[in-house]
Amino acid sequence: PPTYQEVEAFVNDKSPDAYEKLIDRLLASPHYGERWGRHWLDVARYADTKGYVFTSERRYPYSYTYRDYVIRAFNEDLPFDQFIREQLAADQLDRKGDDRSLAALGFLTVGRRYRGNIHDITDDRIDLVSRGLLGLTASCARCHDHKFDPVPTKDYYGLYSVFISSYEPEEKDLPVIGKPKSEKAYEAYQTERAKRQKNVDDYIHGEAEKFRADARLSVGDVLQAVAEKQKLAAGDQKPQFESKEAPHRRYVDLWRSYLARNAKSQRAVLAPWNQFAALKVKPEEFAARAAEIVQKLSQQEAETQADKRVNLLIVHALKNNPPENIYDVCRAYGSAFKEVEQAWTKELAEAEKAKKPRPEKLEDPAAEELRQILYDADCPAASDDEVAASMFNRAQRNKIRQLEKQLETLDVTSPGAPPRAMVMLDKDKPITTHVHLRGNPGRRGDQAPRQFFRILAGADRKPFEKGSGRLELAEAIASPDNPLTARVFVNRVWMHHFGEGLVKTPSDFGVRSDPPSHPELLDYLASRFMEEGWSVKSLHKIIMMSATYQQGSQESKQARLIDSDNRLLWKRSPARLDFEAMRDSLLFVSGQLSEETEGRGFQIDEMPTEPKRTVYSFVDRNNLPNVFRTFDFANVESSTAQRPYTTVPQQALFAMNSPLLIEQSRFLVKDLELEKVAKEQNVDAAITKLYQRVLLRNPAAEELELGKQFLAHHHDQIETPIRMTGWEKYAQVLCTSNEFMFVD
Repeated sequence: PPTYQEVEAFVNDKSPDAYEKLIDRLLASPHYGERWGRHWLDVARYADTKGYVFTSERRYPYSYTYRDYVIRAFNEDLPFDQFIREQLAADQLDRKGDDRSLAALGFLTVGRRYRGNIHDITDDRIDLVSRGLLGLTASCARCHDHKFDPVPTKDYYGLYSVFISSYEPEEKDLPVIGKPKSEKAYEAYQTERAKRQKNVDDYIHGEAEKFRADARLSVGDVLQAVAEKQKLAAGDQKPQFESKEAPHRRYVDLWRSYLARNAKSQRAVLAPWNQFAALKVKPEEFAARAAEIVQKLSQQEAETQADKRVNLLIVHALKNNPPENIYDVCRAYGSAFKEVEQAWTKELAEAEKAKKPRPEKLEDPAAEELRQILYDADCPAASDDEVAASMFNRAQRNKIRQLEKQLETLDVTSPGAPPRAMVMLDKDKPITTHVHLRGNPGRRGDQAPRQFFRILAGADRKPFEKGSGRLELAEAIASPDNPLTARVFVNRVWMHHFGEGLVKTPSDFGVRSDPPSHPELLDYLASRFMEEGWSVKSLHKIIMMSATYQQGSQESKQARLIDSDNRLLWKRSPARLDFEAMRDSLLFVSGQLSEETEGRGFQIDEMPTEPKRTVYSFVDRNNLPNVFRTFDFANVESSTAQRPYTTVPQQALFAMNSPLLIEQSRFLVKDLELEKVAKEQNVDAAITKLYQRVLLRNPAAEELELGKQFLAHHHDQIETPIRMTGWEKYAQVLCTSNEFMFVD
């Protein structure tokens, strides 16, 4: 709010442009962006947590960078069409060396995570873009063509293709867009993060080493699993694994691919396998046919030609245990590889014990041939740490999540963590998805190319061609030829100025919405908005300079009979301050409001008297602070067009009993030195000073008298669970009055 002195200066300014100068000053204030940016954050369903995420870190470490971007964009009067482009495709724009605009992509990424369901996450983004920017309820077309508006399911999945063609980097790979305020804190953060990252890497490497060691000893098991998956066994034959658990499905697939890919390059080892795998015989015939194959292989033992040679250890394993089914073949291979691995491990141990150089190979050529396969980077048994980690069991994965959560917690809590942008980037190859029949991803319909809504782009629209299509989508939305974008935003601004939009449903301009109360005015403002370079501040000024905006709130019985809802704007409707404005006003009049901006949000439940502006508080999607719920905060589960306004007993209880009101009343009395003023001057002077600070005016004679009666009755400390002096209680009364809580 303004100060009493600012109000007096304005009232006493007799120049013809006094009002215009006031508007210019308010629009130039850095607090303008905090106020109006908060309205946009409601549309963007901004929150600092992900929703329910099982055992993962539920907090976004860098969501605040989007909030700070929005405030900065409004303060700098970033053209709204550019604001749209940056929020949808900042990664693809020329940033001219300033990467801070990458934070704009938080518009897409700060939403709820739906337990990792990519279809629901993508639907949330489509809903945000269509309702938030276009006033279209496109998500209604997820399962079927829109029942009312001209949005077919294919158009919905066209946008689905756009967003599914992008991905979010891991948090550690998000681009840094600034520096922490403290270099010392940053150094401490880097040191601690490196330590915690090493814990993760060391654990994964250690478990991957165990995986590789086990894998080299259990080739027979995975070959049995391959045989089972490829249905090489006949009848009711089943594999018999040496290990307690069957091989991981991905590991089996890796071996299948390896066997097919290396049939020629590893012929000496794999030729027998391929011959047995090609057998199509009944179970009772397998042993006889296998004996024939083994006999032929025995005859090739002396061969030296590459295209005829076979590995002697494999042949001997088959001869020593004549196979009766395909699984016996697998176990023979497994025993040969196992013997080689054990022999190699023994040689390494003996060399280390004798302090000799590490051996480079096994002396036996056949054994060395098998060893080279086991340790070849292309072999699944030698999978790198990342691949091995993808096949860890649940206990191992839980341990990794526990260690990673320590990393994430550091990113969330450390003051030295640098700000990063929650970006989306294009995938290397864009995806053209299919329509999900009845919304079921498992039932595919027609292809849905990446393109804009037909109702807006026209029948000759062309599919997007540049990567995911996000930039082309942004250009289509921000185009002056788009009939919705400017109207939707102008209507939102009008709504926040007057309490109700020209169109009553700010996020739904479809056929079910009421027509605008002043259609020509809406068209005019949208046109002027674009002509003024999509300047939001210019739009404010056009509205606030109007005679309609400058009306008073006086009642008229005749007008009330004609237009009881004030849709024709014959007077100004009083508006209650939302919670952010109310709390900030309390901090301001008590002299406690901090000028600190940006950065991570503070916990308003734990720190109710924190002096930072309320827009910088932490918004928990799962556990919205009670005070937010009490005072009609936005629903952060999805895009909020307009907050509800309720009057419930909890609000009055908050005003009477909350630590915020009590503490600010004490600070207010102390800051104004009311008791001193009352003693050195008189009580009237102290009451007047209090009125000027809180209500920005002088008290009437009746109010002075009532104030003195109140103070006389409460001259001592009031006996309540929280002791307050009479002046503190009186200050609290004024701070909870309708005059303070409402703008009229």
